[in-house]
Amino acid sequence: MSQEPYDSSWDRADDAFDRKYEQWQRREWVAWLRANLTFPFRAERVEHMYLDPAAPEELLAADPFPVGCRVQILGIAEGDFDPYFDGVFVDVQGKKGKGCVPLQDFEVRPKSDANYWPVREFVVWYANR
Repeated sequence: MSQEPYDSSWDRADDAFDRKYEQWQRREWVAWLRANLTFPFRAERVEHMYLDPAAPEELLAADPFPVGCRVQILGIAEGDFDPYFDGVFVDVQGKKGKGCVPLQDFEVRPKSDANYWPVREFVVWYANR
């Protein structure tokens, strides 16, 4: 049985985004991500929600998961996080060990990876909430 292709029309500039955003506003993000992501998976940190790129060099160097690093995302982190305010945190494994990092800081590549669109949906919703 073949799976329907993912409808990415919301990712283009038209009214499809508004319809998708309405869905996202009602979504229980943690439960939805757990149901739609396949763990573990690889991702690249493309942003740092809590660290200013203009921070002192020693602070940037001390970060075990800097922008540009690739990690294995192991699962959704346990904790009392509010997806609207805090985002969704994930447990990761990188070259410098394990940690807990906001999912909204990551991008999955390539687009053909089954986890690309679920992560993209969350990242876009979080940036526009």
